[in-house]
Amino acid sequence: MAANPRIASLPLRLAQPATISVLIADDHAAVRRALRLLLEGEEDVRVVAEISDVATVVEHARKHQPHVLVLDLDMPGGSSIHTIGRLRMYAPETHVVLLTMEESPVFAQQALAAGASGIVAKHHSDSELPAAVRAAALGRVYVSPAIAARLDVLRAAQSEDRLSAREVEVLRLIALGFTSVEIARQLHLSPRTVESHRAHITGKLGLTTRAELVSYAIARGLLETHPDDT
Repeated sequence: MAANPRIASLPLRLAQPATISVLIADDHAAVRRALRLLLEGEEDVRVVAEISDVATVVEHARKHQPHVLVLDLDMPGGSSIHTIGRLRMYAPETHVVLLTMEESPVFAQQALAAGASGIVAKHHSDSELPAAVRAAALGRVYVSPAIAARLDVLRAAQSEDRLSAREVEVLRLIALGFTSVEIARQLHLSPRTVESHRAHITGKLGLTTRAELVSYAIARGLLETHPDDT
């Protein structure tokens, strides 16, 4: 059964504005055009500007003061997650909906901790982005179903097994059969750092072989296929 989108209430706005102003930040022109067409097809949404690099996000948000910033996670010119934190200083009324190809719960957890109001899987933006924008404008949090399900698994492992978010992600990839070099590439780490995480995982769990790690990952639900995986 497909998980429901995660929408949590935060006491930031009491009423949705009559027209939601949106700033779009994505480094691909074709994607920006598609997002603009999608959002401006909604009667209550108006796109105020488009930008192509993360370095100017804060500047444009400060200028336009949009209700919602739709921000691509992977943009050139800096860290999108770091930008969310900076935005709180210069456009405190602007809520951020993050678009991502990364369904890793680690990145999602970091984004929510930084203050993101929404996380939408990019390949489901057509069906999910308008709802996420409206939720953000109301001061609520929206997380795509597949990402929300992974977050639940991540939090369970963190609380019950004392694993860090990064260790959970490394464990999942080990169980899926990836090498340290491949894991390092996916998570933007060095192979040595991956090996260090692996040592911490085996030490905390008391497991040594890959077969034991796979069994543990299966029991924890780390390898479950979610609706968006197919």
